[in-house]
Amino acid sequence: MIITLKKNADKKQVECLLGWLRDHKVTPHVSAGESETIIGCVGDVARLDIGLVQALSVVETVQRIQEPYKEANRKFHPEDSVVDCGGPKVGGGNFQVIAGPCSVESEEQVVAIAKAVKAAGASMLRGGAFKPRTSPYSFQGLGKRGLEILLTAKRETGLPIVTELMRIEHLELFNDVDVIQIGARNMQNFDLLKEVGAHSKKPVLLKRGMSATLQELLMSAEYVMASGNPNVILCERGIRTYETATRNTIDLTVVPVLHRLTHLPVIVDPSHATGVARLVEPCAMGAVAMGADGLIIEVHNDPPHALCDGAQSQTPEMFAETMRRVAALRPLAYVQHD
Repeated sequence: MIITLKKNADKKQVECLLGWLRDHKVTPHVSAGESETIIGCVGDVARLDIGLVQALSVVETVQRIQEPYKEANRKFHPEDSVVDCGGPKVGGGNFQVIAGPCSVESEEQVVAIAKAVKAAGASMLRGGAFKPRTSPYSFQGLGKRGLEILLTAKRETGLPIVTELMRIEHLELFNDVDVIQIGARNMQNFDLLKEVGAHSKKPVLLKRGMSATLQELLMSAEYVMASGNPNVILCERGIRTYETATRNTIDLTVVPVLHRLTHLPVIVDPSHATGVARLVEPCAMGAVAMGADGLIIEVHNDPPHALCDGAQSQTPEMFAETMRRVAALRPLAYVQHD
């Protein structure tokens, strides 16, 4: 249920309303925007008398909402959420590019790439320490040592780091990580989502599952938010279709659609979406044009010898050119209209 308050509503009366809602086992979430203040109600709202609430002098309107996701719903939070990622901010007009290798292979490799992507304009460093792979015989990452290497690169460049969490038992190893990534394969690992929401306030970069609908993606975000962590960034990384020309099928329509459905930032991963390095730049530009809040791009200094996803990794030179084109396109990006 959404309660819109009148302008200049009496603060004491508003506090009384909030207390009354809590007494009825309803959790109120207050969102104060530039033009209006709303109260999003989560819980057994079916028992509440809308007419009684509507009659209060501080209330402008009351409406029930049908969507199963509540806290991620733009109706609950009309203003864009801005997520602080250890300095760089994503959402609300803030655009960021996350770049780096698919997998952490060595300290020399990661530090060199970190310096290169920073020079080209990236604001965060990505790198996989724990790697979920389709084949059990593929490189699975360096684990804890990989995290240590990422932190070394962070100290040398100042770039906040983004890396994937696969098991909740590893969460304490992520104390110095700036953004926790939940990969596409774990998008519906609800126990993991609940634990991350309950035990961390770090930003969560949530990737869309390869066969997930947008409602399923938003419900996964809801698990994190309902457990106590509002700092969620959604990521489109391509979905599985019958097409085989690319690794996945990139769905750029999700950017404006999600911006209408949710207040959460939306970024795009053109590397995993295409699986082909030469397609990363045009898809990145398409995402920017559609109004994405950021990009996450794989960059490797020697793609033919990469231990993971070399075919989709840009070289530092390719990435620098992509960043130049992205910067030129940004002023023309689509902005949602009400």
